Amino acid sequence: MLITNHVLSGAVIGAATRRPVPAFALGVASHFALDMVPHWGKWTSLSQFMRVAVPDGLTGLATIAAITAIAPPSARAAVFAGMAGAALPDLDKPTVIFFGVSPFPSAVDEFHSAIQNEAQGRAHHEAGAALLFGVAALALLRRARRASR
Repeated sequence: MLITNHVLSGAVIGAATRRPVPAFALGVASHFALDMVPHWGKWTSLSQFMRVAVPDGLTGLATIAAITAIAPPSARAAVFAGMAGAALPDLDKPTVIFFGVSPFPSAVDEFHSAIQNEAQGRAHHEAGAALLFGVAALALLRRARRASR
């Protein structure tokens, strides 16, 4: 699953829970659950992976910034925590590429790798997930904003 979709799902979780600690924990759990769903992947080379990963990583960071900025103050910490938790398990990818080592124990990396349900030609799965999570996040943030008035 693209990191942007993990971030958007974390925003949904944070906006729904409105509590930072559960939002973070559920965000982490959601990451692994989403990686079991059929999604785009199985890159044939590092350069192919990077052509997708770099724009996706930048989009994910921009999404974190934008959603944090538009979240009402009463939900902001939980929304950020949900997004951070949902993105955290993929920290292994840039650290392995740039530093040659994962920040996680090998058992976590092995589990994370084993649950992936990736295949090429599934970009439409990613687009659908982005639309679903994006609309849900915005609707929940709108509801939170109204509730905090």
